[in-house]
Amino acid sequence: MGFKTGDFPPVDQEAFLEKPLQERLKTLALHWVEYGFGSPKMIPATYVVKVLFLYVLAGTALATWTSDAGPFWNVTHWWNEPIVYQKLVLWTVLLETAGVAGSWGPIAGKFKPMTGGILFWARPGTIRLRPWKRVPFTGGDRRTVGDVLLYLAFLLSLLLAVVLPGVPSGSLTEALPDNTSGLVRPALLLAPIVLYVLNGLRDKTVFLAARGEQYLPALVFFAVLPFTDMIVAAKLLICVVWIGAGVSKFGLHFTNVVAPMVSNSPCVPSKRIKRLHYRDFPRDIRPSKVAAFMAHVGGSTVEIVAPLVLLFSTNRSLTLAGVVLMVVFHLFITSTFPLAVPLEWNLLFAYLSVFLFLGFPTWDGYGVGDMSSPWPAAGIAAGLLFFPVLGNLRPDLVSFLPSMRQYAGNWASALWAFAPGAEEKLNSLPHRPTKNQVDQLQAMGYPAAVAEITMQQTIAWRSMHSQGRGLFSVLLKNLPDLDQRTVREAEFGCNSLIGFNFGDGHLHNIDLINAVQSRIGFAPGEWITVWVESQPIHRGIQHYQVIDAALGVIERGTWKVADAVKEQPWLPNGPIPLDVTWTREASSTAQQRAATRQPAP
Repeated sequence: MGFKTGDFPPVDQEAFLEKPLQERLKTLALHWVEYGFGSPKMIPATYVVKVLFLYVLAGTALATWTSDAGPFWNVTHWWNEPIVYQKLVLWTVLLETAGVAGSWGPIAGKFKPMTGGILFWARPGTIRLRPWKRVPFTGGDRRTVGDVLLYLAFLLSLLLAVVLPGVPSGSLTEALPDNTSGLVRPALLLAPIVLYVLNGLRDKTVFLAARGEQYLPALVFFAVLPFTDMIVAAKLLICVVWIGAGVSKFGLHFTNVVAPMVSNSPCVPSKRIKRLHYRDFPRDIRPSKVAAFMAHVGGSTVEIVAPLVLLFSTNRSLTLAGVVLMVVFHLFITSTFPLAVPLEWNLLFAYLSVFLFLGFPTWDGYGVGDMSSPWPAAGIAAGLLFFPVLGNLRPDLVSFLPSMRQYAGNWASALWAFAPGAEEKLNSLPHRPTKNQVDQLQAMGYPAAVAEITMQQTIAWRSMHSQGRGLFSVLLKNLPDLDQRTVREAEFGCNSLIGFNFGDGHLHNIDLINAVQSRIGFAPGEWITVWVESQPIHRGIQHYQVIDAALGVIERGTWKVADAVKEQPWLPNGPIPLDVTWTREASSTAQQRAATRQPAP
């Protein structure tokens, strides 16, 4: 891999594209093991520059300069300043909401332009996805001028809270008599809190992109709690995020995430280390015991045990060890450049680990028992746990982000299958500020075959995950002409339609398909989606749907997760067992019989 030259799959491009889908999947999955996406080094370098200058340097400079806590290079002076902590959280929300933090750039499928977010959400007429149909005044799926104004007002309110100086706080002075910087004025936080909710009720995409499940509670704590309670509540929040993610990694999914994630890391150049995460490359590329250890010891165990230690430890050495462990944990994730590229989020959490647990340790009066009353502590804990518990039991009701299932591999997911030439119709979507990714790549100068193979690498990546085997099985069962179709990873495609995706299949479920269909009008059979819901924590199956954009849902069924993870990504033994529970054809036949009162044969 060079700085400008990547490790492209060594295939005869034209001949490769004529091969059956399963052969292409095998070739690209085996290539992924050793090279990942094979991106040239300039791609991760671009992210490093963006994060270093736009997030770290600009964020800390702005936060310290406007808080009289600078200069920003004197880290020892401001690292434990409460107002700097508040403003760095607000700065992160601002960048996430603008679309220049997570899910940005080529690793997230944004090639030209590299930004989604604001290009979509500040543009009337783009697709809007409301979270709940029963909420009044949220009908429709088109972004209005009012939606744009709400969104821009949200950005402005965040920026004002960052740049305006702090104000004195009695509870802060009581805890830290020498503090002169104060806290962010609580009144400045009311507008972001209200606009968070209003934008989220109108469009779940904006709420999820702004990571409202994590940052909205923090803003509420900043606005309404006295200082000590605010710090303890922030500790509860970050521990719920960590522990929720740790719990979600139990099961069969996450082991299948670790291996392809390590393979894609530019910081792991050794092919030998990458191969260690697979059982017997190239014959068997299911996850190895090394991958299982990384998943369930380095992942689940660390994310559950270390936060509990940090939350309750009164031992300085043990707390320091826990902080170091969580900082290394987040830096490791950052170093792998996962496809949703939540780099800013990981760096913020690394900083929060230090700020919260070393800057305001339990033994200095910032333990759970030090809140002004046990009732707020219990209420905050219950509120923070509500969506993770509900989302694990009923994933169909809650996005995987509020469910705290980041990186778990247990995602609602989908694949798109277009009839020849049908994908091009998406480029006629009104008000869309981008084109299909394959066209974006060609606009950057890549030949058509190279652009197509690059996009097929994303479906090979999906095949290496547990749900990928099930999705491809459903495609193979339902589409006899699959080899002639164009198959796309829906997470990437969704990014080009609504400006954001973080691995959440709820953003490209039937609501998105219906919104696109109402604007374009695919014919029956032209755009087929196979979509699967996350696995409930207490069940061993996943529920899938087959959706024809023109006809709606045409099949429902389930598969066993254990069957999916037993197979190789390219399904050499054919589709895994599927339990079809409903089909449109059978339902129509039954309705016709009932209407004419004909007995079944």
